[in-house]
Amino acid sequence: MEWPRASGILVHPTSFPGQFGIGDLGLGAVRVFDFLSAARQKLWQILPLGPTGYGDSPYALLSAFAGNPLLISPEHLIEAGLLTADDLVSLPTFPTDHVDFASVIPAKLALLRTSFAYFEASSCQSMRKRFDAFLAEQHEWLDDYALFMALKAAHNQVAWTKWPTKYRQRDPEALAEARTTLAREVVFHQYCQFLFFAQWEVVRQAAHERGISIVGDLAIFVAHDSADVWAHPDYFHLDDAGLPVVVAGVPPDYFSVTGQRWGNPIYRWDRLAETGYAWWIARVRQALKMMDIIRLDHFRGFEACWQIPGTAKTAVTGHWVKGPGISLFHAIHKALGEVPFIAEDLGVITPEVRDLQHALGFPGMHILQFAFGSDANNPDLPHNYSRDSVVYTGTHDNNTTRGWFETQPSETQGHILRYLKSTPNTVVQAMIRAALSSVANLVILPLQDVLELESEARMNFPSHADGNWQWRCTDDQLASKCAEELADLAHLFGR
Repeated sequence: MEWPRASGILVHPTSFPGQFGIGDLGLGAVRVFDFLSAARQKLWQILPLGPTGYGDSPYALLSAFAGNPLLISPEHLIEAGLLTADDLVSLPTFPTDHVDFASVIPAKLALLRTSFAYFEASSCQSMRKRFDAFLAEQHEWLDDYALFMALKAAHNQVAWTKWPTKYRQRDPEALAEARTTLAREVVFHQYCQFLFFAQWEVVRQAAHERGISIVGDLAIFVAHDSADVWAHPDYFHLDDAGLPVVVAGVPPDYFSVTGQRWGNPIYRWDRLAETGYAWWIARVRQALKMMDIIRLDHFRGFEACWQIPGTAKTAVTGHWVKGPGISLFHAIHKALGEVPFIAEDLGVITPEVRDLQHALGFPGMHILQFAFGSDANNPDLPHNYSRDSVVYTGTHDNNTTRGWFETQPSETQGHILRYLKSTPNTVVQAMIRAALSSVANLVILPLQDVLELESEARMNFPSHADGNWQWRCTDDQLASKCAEELADLAHLFGR
């Protein structure tokens, strides 16, 4: 498909400013959209939006279809009569520059349960009708998700493989009984999804009114402890106890002698193919209701993924196993038409992966922080770009550009400064200018780089189990002059 020349900013909703301990879909979202509009940016990229599980990671979700209840705006609930201002009085004082998940999660869930009580007592028939319509529209995934969450709460949040056999193996009579005995908890989780998607639609409309398209992230794999794997065990390589026989990761390389063992279960692509890839089509259809452009995380896994024995402690003993290839995308295209996909084509990229990407016509990615480790043939250097690509200074997995530059060896720093005709003080602005002035049709900048923040603002450190996904911007930072400066560059380079 044809991609217009445009640029945008990467910032996840949890990073929005606001008073409730975590960014949400309320006034902070509007504040960020106004910033993007003032900066003449046409794209807003986000991470996966689902309910987070292990490590609060948006890449370890409890559902590939649901929304994260922590993003629901209390302000909008007050406007809808589903909370009162008095309900907010007892909230703790939260930090404004990062998310303290340990305090935010219980406080936010308590607010949502208070709101649910208002909903149960409400006599508003129009709201009831909207809720019932939502249940009917989303039942294919929502029924399983709500029951999964209710059972998880009833079993002290342990993984579903540790539940009693009748629930683990989805005995129909046991599940029917659970839907009755846990009915209120099931409806609570349905209610939270109703709120999330209603608020998300308002957010999406607010972005579109400002000429901003949403770039969403679709992770190839799902978490083992998720409603998806529990509800569809036949689609994954699991043993009789529900544990993964094989898991995903990446092989040993220059950065890690043992590789990375992600732990996500591997798909039974043969069984998915027998259904015409119905589950994947439903997943993409759901994503298109929430976003305008889909970034396919770990695109190379659709050609072949690194498969590791489920009992292995590291990724060393893994091997490459073929994925669905072009057949999956043909099925998606047949069902949904042309979908605007971006391929996250980082990592070990073989000629077979490139052939698949080119056959599908998906633009790939360039990371400027990866450009200066070799010679002038480095494909991430701007003079080697093609128009059909997406350029980032860095991603959520990278250090901020300021922090990255300061950790480079002096020889590399010299190379960077010579290439960009920059000084150490202006290197971040020079990186942004190099991206925006390139021939690449699309450019996306992490908000931390636009604000020129240090390493403390890094979103994720892949080798660290704790302390990730916490960074938030503040109202003061969004009030800086950088929006005006970015707008000038966007105009100058035709974005």
